Amino acid sequence: MVCDSKLKDMALKLFEINAFKFGDFKMKVGINSPVYFDLRVIVSYPDVMDKLADLLQEFIVERKLNASGMHLCGVPYTALPVATLISIKANKPMLIRRKEAKKYGTKKLIEGKFNAGDKCLIIEDVVTSGSSILDTVDDVRSEGLIVTDAIVVVDREQGGSQNTEERGVRMHSLYTLSYLLQTMLEAKRIEESTVKAVAKYIDACQIRSDGSFVKNGTTVVNDLCRTRMSFEARTDLAKCPLAKELFKTIVTKKTMLCLAADLTNSEEILNLADAVGPYICVLKTHCDIIADFSEQFVRSLQSLARQHNFLIMEDRKFADIGNTVAQQYAGGLCRIADWADLVTVHALPGQGILKGLKSAISADRPLATRGVFLLAEMSTEGALTDEKYSTATVKMATEMDTDFVAGIVCQSKDLVASPGLLQLTPGVKLQEGVDGLGQLYDSPERVVKERGADVCVVGRGIISSKTPSETARIYRDRLWEAYLERIGVEKNGDAK
Repeated sequence: MVCDSKLKDMALKLFEINAFKFGDFKMKVGINSPVYFDLRVIVSYPDVMDKLADLLQEFIVERKLNASGMHLCGVPYTALPVATLISIKANKPMLIRRKEAKKYGTKKLIEGKFNAGDKCLIIEDVVTSGSSILDTVDDVRSEGLIVTDAIVVVDREQGGSQNTEERGVRMHSLYTLSYLLQTMLEAKRIEESTVKAVAKYIDACQIRSDGSFVKNGTTVVNDLCRTRMSFEARTDLAKCPLAKELFKTIVTKKTMLCLAADLTNSEEILNLADAVGPYICVLKTHCDIIADFSEQFVRSLQSLARQHNFLIMEDRKFADIGNTVAQQYAGGLCRIADWADLVTVHALPGQGILKGLKSAISADRPLATRGVFLLAEMSTEGALTDEKYSTATVKMATEMDTDFVAGIVCQSKDLVASPGLLQLTPGVKLQEGVDGLGQLYDSPERVVKERGADVCVVGRGIISSKTPSETARIYRDRLWEAYLERIGVEKNGDAK
């Protein structure tokens, strides 16, 4: 068994170099925690990193996880230097998991030499819900490797062990948060009141793999729910670079408004975009209805997007086989991939449609500058997008090409659980109702608070206004106020 005195000495050393600390800290998932871990600092202390690697190697041997031929894979990025040291000390081959595949060369996601059927041991620094481990496990398993165990430095005891176990991965922790608390208390580095406060926090904040809390054995809705989290907190959880950019635009401009510029004349669209640009985060086009579409129009629209800081979405609703959509996206008269930051896509053809679209992205327009919204539900009466279809669409967004999918087009907040995805909802109007062609309209407040929208599409409500700029400002303000109420914040920024 790993020597207890060595464990305690290392715990005290980690505390001394501020690898963990106590206080009141905002976590990236949007909640406050009385304890914060940042093991990234160990790279500045080679002696600490070396001794920690020794302890982990000893721990691996003790748990009999040092089988012949076993590969090591550190969860990016904090665990990578530690995994590297263990690999050298134990003479074990190491694999590197990229957070996203290269866009050139071999385009690999997992780097290193291995064969399908080989075993791999995951190395991680700190675990809360276990989601980072499971992301790595999914990518490693997708290459045919076998993963049954993970070694972690610190288990925060908030459900990570149970969540990974549910996916067939046993988690072995060198430290638990409880052990560290007791060690710090015995060394008189913290007060007993701190131990009690953290223990209470752990009890109240057990996190399931679906993001819900478990308190006293009961699953409850909480601040980790997508619709209860702030856009700032959700930005770091987005896997798609374009989703991150859109989150930042929404926060910077305090707007969730997407203008559907469904006009047929390019000059009218440009004038409208210039007028409402300060109040929108996205401008949505239907390029195939523009009678005088041209390259000059595209350049002018892109210039306005830069000037007013909004993204351009082409509402193409791609729905064909991969080879066809690749040509529709990159070629033809409109060359959509050259200028549209975002496009809408039907999930009906399956994963092949995303692969087709991604294949059309060249070095001139890198993947990080393009994204898609998958269409799960429509806002028309009698739409055939049933629950089974919608659920399958969301599954595609969360399990396949997650670096390319920015969000979901839908009408229900219960459909989109992942905080890193944006929900785009059309059919927003100051006055609720139905038009003559079956288009349903909901108020800004209902769409945001009841339906869970993050980006709200308004078309005729602004276009038909005598003062589009002023009307857009009204929509922006009402949507933002509804969002603040949704996350429990008063207009002045204080929590309710």
